[in-house]
Amino acid sequence: MTTVPELARSRAALDGADLAHVLRLIATWRPLADLSFSDLMLFAPIAGEEDHRFVVLGQVRPVTGQTAYPADLVGTVVDEVERPLLSRCWRTGELVEGDTTVIGAKDRVHVQCTPVRHSGKLVAILTREAPVTFPRRRGELERAYYRVFERFLKMMSEGSFPFAREEAEIESAPRVGDGVIVLDDQTRVQFASPNAVSSLHRMGIHAYAQGQELAVIGFDDTAARTAMRQRLPVAEEVEQGDVSILLRVLPMLDNERAIGAMMLIRDVTDLRRRDRMLMSKDATIREIHHRVKNNLQTIASLLRLQGRRLRTPEARGALAESERRIRSIAIVHETLSRDAGDVVHFSEIVRPLVRVVEETVSSDDLTIHFTVEGDAGDLPGDVATPLAVILNELMQNAVDHAFSIDDGVREGNVRVRLGREGSEVVVDVVDDGVGLPERFSLEASKGLGLSIVQALVTGELGGSIELRDLDGGGTAVHMRVPVAQPRIEV
Repeated sequence: MTTVPELARSRAALDGADLAHVLRLIATWRPLADLSFSDLMLFAPIAGEEDHRFVVLGQVRPVTGQTAYPADLVGTVVDEVERPLLSRCWRTGELVEGDTTVIGAKDRVHVQCTPVRHSGKLVAILTREAPVTFPRRRGELERAYYRVFERFLKMMSEGSFPFAREEAEIESAPRVGDGVIVLDDQTRVQFASPNAVSSLHRMGIHAYAQGQELAVIGFDDTAARTAMRQRLPVAEEVEQGDVSILLRVLPMLDNERAIGAMMLIRDVTDLRRRDRMLMSKDATIREIHHRVKNNLQTIASLLRLQGRRLRTPEARGALAESERRIRSIAIVHETLSRDAGDVVHFSEIVRPLVRVVEETVSSDDLTIHFTVEGDAGDLPGDVATPLAVILNELMQNAVDHAFSIDDGVREGNVRVRLGREGSEVVVDVVDDGVGLPERFSLEASKGLGLSIVQALVTGELGGSIELRDLDGGGTAVHMRVPVAQPRIEV
């Protein structure tokens, strides 16, 4: 699909500063459609054909009124027979209006064509297109909105709108339907829409605003004065009591002189309250993980103290294994306590796990080198916790059984490989030790460590595990664990 910049360059020969001006207009013109209760279209003449054919570069529908164009027309080409008003506007460089037909249909619309200039050069034509209806008397709100709309049309014709520095609207930016306050050059209120008045009331401002300066009625006028002084839009958030108001001030200019401003206001109190609740919830979850980690470390310390008092090697070994398993779970909770949510980057867990196992290799007669390769990416906590225990057991199993000092082994290697294949985590633990015993069977194994591994992999995680001897010596453990794909809200 051709983008608007590509369309403007290829069909209308727009480039450089002229193209940037047109793109700024398309990015920021939604308030104009709402102020005029009409569809807006942006046309540019096709290069080499001047005012005979025009291409649609942009289109925006009003939120405040009914659209005449439910279909997307960007990229559509019209000629001077279909739209003679366009050719007349381009030739004269002046505003032209009249009734014609909807593009691609027979319904009648009233079209107002306004030249769009940049640095004195005519670069495009903006049309306001509204269905032809029976004439009716406009209300105060409509009249006020149309006056502001016509002021921005004049600025567009002069080349002072869109503004030289303005970013595209964000989704949470206030819009015309949220509330409009029209100011003169002294920040006196010329008009306030009903929604704007409601927002002022929520801020505790109940004074009659019409004809009063913002500061006099108790509203901070800093943003309005800054926008008019700099002749550029200003956006900021104002908090008054428990109420949060998002402001967007657009200065209205006449020959580069600020003669007033349009202030769009949106009450975002509920949004900010929800944000604070979410932040509080995230902080609570992190605190819970932090306390769980501390409690697990306390239990591990108690087991270590208890182990030092035992005289039986088997009992001391059992407590040491329990302590190590608890520490591996604590590592996961420590990682979860640092970030919001219940997702951890598994690589941040693997390396501390390796250090835990390395601490058990205390013999000066045997050196074991651990290496970690690959990345398993982000994993939910309910997968990362059992997987950390599994990996700890497999590395410890390699330390305890793959290398024998009695057989003259002085050095060994254990390699951990991590990866993702589709919706599965793939883990390999490979050593260059003595290999598996004859007629070894994982199902028949009576060791507690491998029993824990098998129960967690196949039972809790629903994965698969395979142990095999390597040619040339050593053992490879291959695991595949499914990970649920994150749900995308539509």
